[in-house]
Amino acid sequence: MGELDRRQALRLLGAGGAAAALASGLLPGLARAAGGGPPDAVAATYLRVLLRHTRWAEQQFDPVAGTYPARDFTFAVVLGNAVLLTRAGYDATIAGVDRETLRGHTLATIRRFAASNRLAGGSEWGRKLFFDTTFQSYFVLAARLLWTDLDDTTRQHVERITTGQAGYTTALGTGDDPDSGSWTPHGLLGGHVGDTKLEEMGVYAQSLAPALAWAPADPQADGWRAAFGAWSRNEAGLPAADLANPRLVDGRPVSANTATNLHDTFLVENHGSFGPHYQEELWRTSGRNAMHFLAAGTPLPEVLTAQPNGELLWRTMLLMTSDAGEPLMPMVADREHLYGRDVIPLAFRAQVLGDRHAAYAEAQLAARLEPYQAYAPADRITKFSGEPKYEPEARAELAISYLLHEWRAAHGGPVAPVSGREFDTHAAGVADFGAGPGLLAHRSPGAWAGTVSKPGFVKFAWQPHHDDWLFVLGGANPMLLPATDFAVRERHATTYAKVRDGFDGTVGVLRFDTGYAAFATLPTGAAVYASTGVAESEGILDVHNLAMPGVPGLDGDRTYTAAEGTVTIEARAAATGARTDDLVFGPVTARHVRMLGVRPDPQYGYSLWSFEVRDGDGPDLARAGTASASSASAGKEAGYAVDGNAGTRWAVSTSDRPRADSWFAVDLGAPREFDRVRLSWEAAAGRKYRIETSPDGATWTTAATYPVPALTSTHGRLDIDGRAGITVAGPNPLTVAGDRVTLSDGPAAAFVAELRPGPPLPSGRIPTGATAVEATVTDGFLVLLNLSATAATGTVSLPGYRVHRGEQTLTGTGTEYVWSLAPAEGRIEPPRFTVRGPAGLKAVVRDASRVDLTAPAGLLPVLVTVTPDGGRARTVLVPPRRTVPVVFGELRPYPLADRALGRTTFPADPLPPGMSSPAAAVDDDPATAWRPGPDGRMVVDLGSVLEVAAVELGWTRGRVPAATVETSVDGVTYAAADTGTARYVAVRTRWKPGDASLTRLSVRT
Repeated sequence: MGELDRRQALRLLGAGGAAAALASGLLPGLARAAGGGPPDAVAATYLRVLLRHTRWAEQQFDPVAGTYPARDFTFAVVLGNAVLLTRAGYDATIAGVDRETLRGHTLATIRRFAASNRLAGGSEWGRKLFFDTTFQSYFVLAARLLWTDLDDTTRQHVERITTGQAGYTTALGTGDDPDSGSWTPHGLLGGHVGDTKLEEMGVYAQSLAPALAWAPADPQADGWRAAFGAWSRNEAGLPAADLANPRLVDGRPVSANTATNLHDTFLVENHGSFGPHYQEELWRTSGRNAMHFLAAGTPLPEVLTAQPNGELLWRTMLLMTSDAGEPLMPMVADREHLYGRDVIPLAFRAQVLGDRHAAYAEAQLAARLEPYQAYAPADRITKFSGEPKYEPEARAELAISYLLHEWRAAHGGPVAPVSGREFDTHAAGVADFGAGPGLLAHRSPGAWAGTVSKPGFVKFAWQPHHDDWLFVLGGANPMLLPATDFAVRERHATTYAKVRDGFDGTVGVLRFDTGYAAFATLPTGAAVYASTGVAESEGILDVHNLAMPGVPGLDGDRTYTAAEGTVTIEARAAATGARTDDLVFGPVTARHVRMLGVRPDPQYGYSLWSFEVRDGDGPDLARAGTASASSASAGKEAGYAVDGNAGTRWAVSTSDRPRADSWFAVDLGAPREFDRVRLSWEAAAGRKYRIETSPDGATWTTAATYPVPALTSTHGRLDIDGRAGITVAGPNPLTVAGDRVTLSDGPAAAFVAELRPGPPLPSGRIPTGATAVEATVTDGFLVLLNLSATAATGTVSLPGYRVHRGEQTLTGTGTEYVWSLAPAEGRIEPPRFTVRGPAGLKAVVRDASRVDLTAPAGLLPVLVTVTPDGGRARTVLVPPRRTVPVVFGELRPYPLADRALGRTTFPADPLPPGMSSPAAAVDDDPATAWRPGPDGRMVVDLGSVLEVAAVELGWTRGRVPAATVETSVDGVTYAAADTGTARYVAVRTRWKPGDASLTRLSVRT
């Protein structure tokens, strides 16, 4: 054992629970990993990031107080410090402080804040569940790592904090913490619409974990344990799923859960929209809690590794995962790119649960941490958004993530990540999360796409290669639609699933007051956007453009190529959105000049540090003028933008932030000649505006507009930095101005855009001859979109001889396809066969295994070659005016009519003893089957209420057990029935070992 190992072991001997820890070999295992350096490459990255982050931490140190400050819980940096101080390889050059100074700062801070905690008799912090207990968790763990360096009084304070918090929380029962204000878990009932109580229940449980870990023999521990289990098991509560699961977790059945914290599509909302950051909270709190148990050598509560509904929530997260390993956040305004905060959920899943897919995502995120950290403001690990307390919190969670890697190294070795290809295949899928959550999502191996209809976040989102640093996605940032505040009057969502349809895809059709827009997504990663022209300057794609070496694509510029040429847009100097615009125009003589907004910053509207008016190199004429504005925030009135003070500014009122036509004006006092205006923006920089002049302040003339396009194309093709290819068919030009691409830059007009994760290709738009009905052939898929309130039928001429479901007739150059669409219907038809035969041959595709061929009039039979998509060709002879069915019996007849295929099943992990996953009964694979286990019962969620006509059961060989079919509308109350109105269908068995297993549960409507 090395010196570091012996020192660490001695510390642990002084800690509560240390004897058990040493007996288990757990912490000496951590020490062995530490003595030999970081256990793996990801852990080594975490240690380097912590070292460099220490520079930021030391900048916060208060030399007068002699500690890190209480502000924003900054004192929680002590956990990162403790890890660095107890591990080999400390580098003072990287950290910016020598080791002994850091030790002194850390121990002094622990002493002070242990004494000032309310639970130890102080009055400064602590006990309050939100957010004090989160930082208490970090603080207590830091103290335990440095236990033998602490004086006896400080140790006693830490022990009082640990057990006192558990006593306080347990005494609340299921009531609210009076100090935490509106943060309430609603008892054990929870809540899910707009603001999940998953986070709140997690915090209640989290406040108990340190005591259970470090004082498991305390006389009150049984009460703590019961409360911890109740809160933890209910974190991801959903009655329809929980009631179907009799599995005992920590001695209590999942079916005893009472909370509803999820949408029934396994989505979590927070702050009024889908919040992946809060969906991750299930594993974030689990990571914090687990580390206390693991460090103390106390057995993990079962719920941490058998979280009810955890795997179904993880399935949603996989669907949303970016190439950086963190979730894409189309509806979150202030949680994007918080790399330091997104590590611990992945580290917990990978290192504690052994999830190889999480290990891949964790490795991708870790690979970006150091270049992210080096980007301005340097050293920080939660940039671009979020709250000040996120920085010390991220440091603590990164330290925990490192410790989880050490634990894994000592207990079974590293978790091998899957390959990128395996991850993309596993994560691929589609989901309509419902009109309430407002998200229709599709992750293919080549792209992520979504139709977002949640008020305030309305957009059609597309990220080729899952690249979260290509297009600006989050919050009120527009995508394709020119703004996110469009009111959705109708939402039509269609999903295509590979197990049921043979391919994955989605179509979202939205109706607005000004028309319709639709978005179809394909398994190739391509997407089709079509609009009747809902607004001017439509088809918006804002592009991230940063110089962040080491992160793919962020090399400091973006290159755009069109038929007219290539332009390169350099990255902005700052990531905050601040910029200075110099607009030069022909000389004007006027008394009044103004900025008239056309498009504001999506989050904050308009705000100017300064507004300057000059004639050539002359003085600033605005300084002597009088400023006014359409509105202003208190303390940010119009005059502050012309006062010459770089520290003051004008900003629109909070209520006017969404308003596009806000204005700022200066009365120069008399007519003056000028030819330029300089606008120095705060982060709320106008995205589009006009500079106007006036002789009288009433009649205005445009002198200049912003932005001025760097590239204008009328040929309809654009390559974006080699990462995305766009093809546009419509009357308006395509423009690139700054970091904004506008696909239809001009008056509102109908257009179609095809988006590909590769180079642009010729337009696949097909004339339909029908008003507001659009059709394309994109990557071989026929996309049909009815952008109207009227049913429509017609015929389109398609190139080539690939045929689709429905009726078509061969011509000399392709086919004439007959289509029929309901109002606002969108449809994707994949090519099912290639048919080679004479003109006039009619082909009616019934499904992916059958096509009926009818020969034209003539004297002789015709020879026709039929090749299934991806299959082997067959030649058939078709007599004149006769119909011959051609059936490929070896192929699945997609689309399948079985409504249960691919649907969510219950119980999900954790499964009852003896039961295998019920998903095997609805996966269309005859080689898999559901083993019910003793008296097993499974449920399939059909996704919506349907009229069930029949339920069919298919079994493997062996004695078929007695089985009863039950149906339910709400997933709570069931009745024995195999027909009727239902959303949930259950199968209850009297299964015994040796009986047959259920290979197929089919539901027909």
